[in-house]
Order: sequence, then C-alpha cells, then structure tokens
Amino acid sequence: MSSSFSLTGTDLTTDRLVLRPWPVDEVTAVLEDRRMAHWAEDFPADEGRVIAGFIADRPDALSPYGQRQIIERASGLVVGAIGLFWPPSDGALEIGYGTVASRRGRGYAPEATRALTAYALTLPEVHTVYADVELSNPASARVLEKAGLHRWSEDETIARFRTTAPELPQR
Repeated sequence: MSSSFSLTGTDLTTDRLVLRPWPVDEVTAVLEDRRMAHWAEDFPADEGRVIAGFIADRPDALSPYGQRQIIERASGLVVGAIGLFWPPSDGALEIGYGTVASRRGRGYAPEATRALTAYALTLPEVHTVYADVELSNPASARVLEKAGLHRWSEDETIARFRTTAPELPQR
C-alpha cells in the first residue's frame, strides 16, 4: 500500500479511497437520521453520528483542514469518517477516524490515516499529528501503528500515539 496521496481541490485521494470534506446536506441527513443512496449500508455508525454532531456545533470543522468522509473508490460509497481537530495547538494536531463494520479489516483506516497525516504535516502550522486510544481498543492502536504513528506514552486507560514530519514512513 502506498502512503502517497493526491490533492484535488479539497479531496485527498489514495490508492483505494477518497477523503472528502463532509457536504452540509449529509451532515443534516445524519442528524435527521435520513439515509443517502451513496452511503454503505451500515453508515453512519455511532462514530459518524458523533462527528456529524461535532460538525453541527463547529461549522469550521467543514474546512479543508477538518472532518472528512472516507469514500471507497471502487464502489463510490461512504464507508467512514476521518478528521483533523483544527486548529493545531503549539504545532500539534489531533486526528480521529472510524470505518463501518462492513469495511473493517481491509486496511482502509490505516490508509486514510496515513494520507491525512501526511497531508497535515505539509501544513506550515503543523509539525506533529497525534491520537489517543483507549487501551481497551487494541484494533485502533494497530491502525495508528500501521499508519506510522508511534506510541510515546500511556497511563492506566489511554495510549498516546504521535508522529512528526521526519518520522512519517515512506511506503
């Protein structure tokens, strides 16, 4: 798998995915519990509903530096959500992600995380991308490791992962 991405307008494209800022009408559809034809059957999962609520409370989350849908290129279906929690704090920026159950195990989450992390590290205000994961969620920790982030600390419940521009792997 490649860690490369291409940027077309505000879309990030990888080998198998498109990461596109959420359209306002789709945020509204999630909040109103309406289905869209181009969503995977199990989208939005709980994480998608949480992100839609976050976006509704913070319209700036729809900027090119904010929240995105994960779209499977082969089918054109929305299969998850990923995002940067803008603005950065002292050059560090948090990333979060989730894919629907029907698409887990295909490597989409690490592929999307690698691409959005690489993109974030091209921004002049950002030198570090990080994520916190509950220790009870080892699958999410594996996603971050596969995406090139490194565990740098933990406590009784949370593992903290991060990467900086020079650390990002070239695959």
